Amino acid sequence: MKFSLVPVFVFISGFVSFGQEVLSPIGAMKREVSPKRSLNLKSTANIDSTFVYSFDTLSLPLLDEFSHSKFPVLDAQPGDANVTEQKFYHLTDLSDVPLTNDKKYSTSPTRRYTTALSTGTTTQTDLPLITIKQADFQNYPVVYSTIDFYPPYNIYDTLDLSNNPDLNPDTIPITNPDILQDSVTVFFAHEVNPDVYWMDVSAYHNYTHAVNPWTLGVVTFDGLDETGYPYAINTTQTGYADYLTSKTINLSGYNPNDSIYLSFLVQRQGFGDAPEVQDSLVLEFYDKNSDEWNRVWSINGGPLGDFKVGHLRIVNAAYLTDGFRFRFKNYGGLSGMLDEFHLDYVHLRNGSGYQDTLFKDFAFVYNIGSLIEDYTEVPWEHWVNDPTHMNPAVKVSVRNGSNIPENNMNGTVKVDFAGTTEGTFVMQGATLSGALNYAPRTTVASVHDFSTGYTFSTTPPSATKTFDIIANAGAQFPNLPLNDSSYTKQVFENVYAYDDGSAEAAYGISQVQARLALKFQPYQADTLLGVRMCFVPTVKDLSNKLFLLTVWGDNNGVPGSVLYEDQFFYPRTPIYEDERGVYTDYLLKDTRLPLNGGAFYVGMRQIDVDPLNIGFDKNTPNVGNLFFSLNAGATWSTASSPGVPMIRPIILTSDNVNLGTDDLVKEEIDWNVYPNPTTGVVNINWKSGNEFPGAVLVDSQGRTVLTVGTSDLRFDLSDAPGGIYFLRLNNSQTVKKIIR
Repeated sequence: MKFSLVPVFVFISGFVSFGQEVLSPIGAMKREVSPKRSLNLKSTANIDSTFVYSFDTLSLPLLDEFSHSKFPVLDAQPGDANVTEQKFYHLTDLSDVPLTNDKKYSTSPTRRYTTALSTGTTTQTDLPLITIKQADFQNYPVVYSTIDFYPPYNIYDTLDLSNNPDLNPDTIPITNPDILQDSVTVFFAHEVNPDVYWMDVSAYHNYTHAVNPWTLGVVTFDGLDETGYPYAINTTQTGYADYLTSKTINLSGYNPNDSIYLSFLVQRQGFGDAPEVQDSLVLEFYDKNSDEWNRVWSINGGPLGDFKVGHLRIVNAAYLTDGFRFRFKNYGGLSGMLDEFHLDYVHLRNGSGYQDTLFKDFAFVYNIGSLIEDYTEVPWEHWVNDPTHMNPAVKVSVRNGSNIPENNMNGTVKVDFAGTTEGTFVMQGATLSGALNYAPRTTVASVHDFSTGYTFSTTPPSATKTFDIIANAGAQFPNLPLNDSSYTKQVFENVYAYDDGSAEAAYGISQVQARLALKFQPYQADTLLGVRMCFVPTVKDLSNKLFLLTVWGDNNGVPGSVLYEDQFFYPRTPIYEDERGVYTDYLLKDTRLPLNGGAFYVGMRQIDVDPLNIGFDKNTPNVGNLFFSLNAGATWSTASSPGVPMIRPIILTSDNVNLGTDDLVKEEIDWNVYPNPTTGVVNINWKSGNEFPGAVLVDSQGRTVLTVGTSDLRFDLSDAPGGIYFLRLNNSQTVKKIIR
């Protein structure tokens, strides 16, 4: 492989910039999805071992305000009681009978070569075509096409066979016939659960992405698939992305006079990316008789605002069948968490009316905040030694959905451990409502002092550190009680954390050699093992970029002297994990860092200009704890972006006392490069048993200069400028330094 410089053009969309800070919509690299999780059953491979799901039929009424998940869990396995299977063959005859396994054919012409021995001349003619049926194994349902193929051999013949009985035609098989018999097995799972309303899972059920939803929980539509990855990374493509499809609903017993209405709420943007005017959220109804989806409502993109009400009456007799379904789908950018719409409070019922749009419900808006002071998580052993940090300002948000003032009522918060209630708090009604009564159709955010009356018990052993937090509040008017409760967990791990585990954007600094530091004040002195980070790729894949893990001491409220920094020759790279909200542990290299109990700062020094895009929690204020420097740490600025990056220092505890100091799970990879230093060719000596995964070569500024394929175990740097280069294995933190 020869080194060459290639210009690269990158499309960036929807960025919000604060000076040198960059806050970006979230995207990610596409990866292969397990077939059993897919309902569309589209694959670049084939559908072998795919699961096809069918569901039970629902009846009216149907109400989902998304406070609890009513999505299917697609985890069927072969052998389950509700699972059947069917084998499909690649080749059949015209009567649909599978051909035997020895049948082979060619798409290229095969021929009969006839030689006249008397003259030595040869003529050739194509062999007769054979007509069979061939299946498309890329998608389900399996479709068979009638196709003509050639026999998998050539025939060599002479005109003198009748006079020369010892001469027989030679039938010579071709080397690699391209049409072979094959088969796939498709599994069919029938799910029966009246508490599940939806058939697909590509739209994202969450509790954090909308701004002041009317009830707890929404469904978000964007350019990410069901696993949180873009449909078309590194492109400018637009199209239909997420779908939310109802199960079949039996409307056969109703007529157009029964006042059947579908109501719902929609918000543009939320905490994410604002959809452009050409983007849209679409509602379609299914006509069973014509097998068609018909658009009945849509909303175009626009800036953030309050939720809009959708309210449609179903009067068309084509929909009043036992096969009615409805679905929402969004049109927008396909390369990330772009052009967002948020859906809430879907309600299909009869006996309604055109004026029935008030949504008279009292509900929590978000889950309540952390019960521990300043943090969402702290090490359990730190809490046990100083259990005095109960939160004096727990945030609670509720909404009065009625159109008139409503009397306030006290709320409660209880703490359960292993199913037993350990303590309770009372939330005063006057504080919850913000006044004498709840004002009509308003959201009220309040703070409550939980610093006295209860502290998390120190008796549970350190191996179990999770408490259930159940909040309840209510109003006197009739309402849906399901969303009058908020359920969260208070987790104690070996980290300090500000964030809530949900990324609504990606944060970084656009500056060569920029520093990013997040301040922590621990409850006690201890030892730092490393830093837990959640990188979220934006429209551009930055997993080949380099950074140095860095820890600073405190200098009067800003980062001070460097306590630890990776060696320049052994940098780190952003790692994109497989699911939303999954962190990567970057442990200190060959050391453990004592902490004296004072404030310290963890973060990174990036190598080049690209922001590295740490997951950014926009629901949690950073209260002056996030800093960046553009001049090698000589001066520091407080970040202006509202929110906090998903960075968590890892603390030594008895649970991880044997944790290694190089990698959380040490990679047993045996490889090296030679010669090093080099004047040209570099060889990769790959000694691990598994296949070489490929690598990326970057220069000392973090710029990609070469991509090394899985079969390329050597490359040529003869034309490269002299300097230091880094070869990073794909899907790994392993890096080799190369000197040219």
